[in-house]
Amino acid sequence: MQRLHIAPRPNFGEKLESIGLSFHSWDNYWREDVCYKFNAEQIDVLETAAEELHGMCLKAVEHIIENQRLGELGIPEQFWAAIKKSFRSEEFSLYGRFDFAYDGVKPPKMLEYNADTPTSLLESAVAQWYWMEEAFPGTDQFNSLHERLVEQWKKAPGTGPIHIASLQENEEDWVCTMYLLDTVTQAGREAKHIFIEDIGWDAKNKQFVDVDNKPIETLFKLYPWEWMMREDFGPNVLESKTNFIEPLWKAVLSCKGLLAVLWEMFPDHPNLLPTYFTPGKLTDYAKKPLYSREGANVELFRDGQLVAKDDGPYGEEGYVYQQLCYLPQFEDRYPVIGAWIVGTESAGMCIREDKSPITTNMSNFIPHYFEEK
Repeated sequence: MQRLHIAPRPNFGEKLESIGLSFHSWDNYWREDVCYKFNAEQIDVLETAAEELHGMCLKAVEHIIENQRLGELGIPEQFWAAIKKSFRSEEFSLYGRFDFAYDGVKPPKMLEYNADTPTSLLESAVAQWYWMEEAFPGTDQFNSLHERLVEQWKKAPGTGPIHIASLQENEEDWVCTMYLLDTVTQAGREAKHIFIEDIGWDAKNKQFVDVDNKPIETLFKLYPWEWMMREDFGPNVLESKTNFIEPLWKAVLSCKGLLAVLWEMFPDHPNLLPTYFTPGKLTDYAKKPLYSREGANVELFRDGQLVAKDDGPYGEEGYVYQQLCYLPQFEDRYPVIGAWIVGTESAGMCIREDKSPITTNMSNFIPHYFEEK
């Protein structure tokens, strides 16, 4: 694993905008004056780890549900039965993204799993692939994300349009949902975009409806379950006929309490970090809210002293305490590997890096490639 300094493509900003990546210049978000190089063995390690960890996570979900531990994850009790039903019914799941610490030598360590609302899809699936074809033709990339998303959509529930929802005035989410809409269309299904704020409720027919008051049969929502559960319309989910993507059971996977349960079930696993619901004897640890986004409210401690933090609105539901993982450092940057899962299979990766050991919303996206030797 190497971090290389390279020449950016001429007019790369125009090329990114032509495929819809409109926010590439925000805080220098997309960088291609540097890249990461891997070999095939390292890619195999990441692919294997992602699939094995996903299987372990499914076992952890089953354990949490069967042992009535959803309350420990800050999930409101009125949703427990519905989560169990959703999981037992094997409701359709589209995708998720692990965050790994990896230096190319030691086993990758799971930092967390965003299995409900991960973004960076267009960058990962399309933008970095086109970059590789131009910058390093004849090499390869750990990236089957686009093809796997299209194939997975063919298994989605319902026969009518799939509504793809995002928040108003959020350009990053808009870009992600527009890309997903394209993958739905390529899968042979009709897709319609709708803003979260425009979704209505038909109380008589117990159905969510769109702006034309038409029933929403299947809804992909780029909107976290933990927010929905606590809002006025949240309980309507329990009696709705709408198929949700991601399904309700994915709320368990996106709670960082999952990390503590995984360590209980699979202690000393090479891809896991010791994680607990209380700090216990840990002196070097990351304090993470059960629910947070893009590094918000994460605090890092060394010898019991706070050394780094990122502010935000999270933490009300509680925290987990994960043994501090010292990220690899390349020059003055700390990279984190995003390992994608589509369905149950590994589908590629992306890399985000920052001068801070806490990866945030606008940490730089860095493309990658690998060679067989």
